[in-house]
Amino acid sequence: MASERLEVDSLERIVPDELDAAGATGRSTLELHLERYAFASRHVTAGRLLDMACGVGYGLHYLADRNPPIVEGHGVDLSSSAIAYARQHYSHPRVQYFCADATTFRGREAYDGIVSLETIEHVPEPAKFFRHLVSLLAPGGVLVASVPTTPSMDGNPNHLTDFTERSFRKLGQGTGLRETDCLRQVQPFSASAVALGKERRLARTPAQLMGFYLRRPGKLALRVGATVRYGFTNRYITIAWRKA
Repeated sequence: MASERLEVDSLERIVPDELDAAGATGRSTLELHLERYAFASRHVTAGRLLDMACGVGYGLHYLADRNPPIVEGHGVDLSSSAIAYARQHYSHPRVQYFCADATTFRGREAYDGIVSLETIEHVPEPAKFFRHLVSLLAPGGVLVASVPTTPSMDGNPNHLTDFTERSFRKLGQGTGLRETDCLRQVQPFSASAVALGKERRLARTPAQLMGFYLRRPGKLALRVGATVRYGFTNRYITIAWRKA
């Protein structure tokens, strides 16, 4: 069977060695991800660790390398090509990678730390997925997760939910989690590059973007409101929760 090709130009796949230096979704996006993993490394420091939707594995490798008390790290991703790349380029003596569906994956036992960055906006039932993550977490364990908090569905057809800080925090309510820390990030982007189709890794062309707004005018209003409030920036939040 032919192997799946690794899509290095996709918004959904950060491959550090193959990114352009410029563009809102190039090197600056990698820097945002690395900052999130640095934040996570201060909270998931020991025991068994799960990186759900780990991509090509650079983040899990960083976490295991940064925290020797992590005795076992599992990286899970739906993409077989990403997992193959992770095993080849980001192998680590305390890390294993699995090609599996994040919404159904279950390890052999509970995890002391779970990291899932820029994942929850992709699943059709985010609250159900969040509860699934909590169910994999040992008592006293830490969950670190992130989402965009400015509109993203318009620019990326793989995003199924637009979050705000309030709606994201609401996922943690009633799950036995207590928020302990958060990281906010702001990423400027070029409106002209988007309008002219010069942002190479954006998932929609300008024509597709206009079609999206015609079908879903409420999303256009959401985008206009976010632009008036925040200007031409993407905003993100990463939250660390501890389980009781």
